[in-house]
Amino acid sequence: QVQLVESGGGLVQAGGSLRLSCAASGRTFSRGVMAWFRQAPGKEREFVSALRWSSETPIYSDSVKGRFTISRDNNENTVYLQMNGLKPEDTAVYYCAATGSTPVFVIGRRVYDYWGQGTQVTVSS
Repeated sequence: QVQLVESGGGLVQAGGSLRLSCAASGRTFSRGVMAWFRQAPGKEREFVSALRWSSETPIYSDSVKGRFTISRDNNENTVYLQMNGLKPEDTAVYYCAATGSTPVFVIGRRVYDYWGQGTQVTVSS
């Protein structure tokens, strides 16, 4: 059974930093994609960042580019999201997602087969 477990969320002041982790168990995604999405209250879940496991090519949404960094640890089958320069509008539940396939486009929710339970990030002004 595949599980994605997020951690690292919390409350931080604007301008601060957090590092989210997503540990995958049950299978590896050595040929797939792992990603982060977020969902704010009353809004749809939106793409944040993705990493193709084979090429290590990161992809970011415009809203987080230059502030967030996605990375991975092959040995731990874990993906991270380093979030710097946090803003109140970054407040959301952050979800880890993964697929073992190699989609051309990675920003759509339907691409992903597996999802974590989410971790809350709250940025105060």
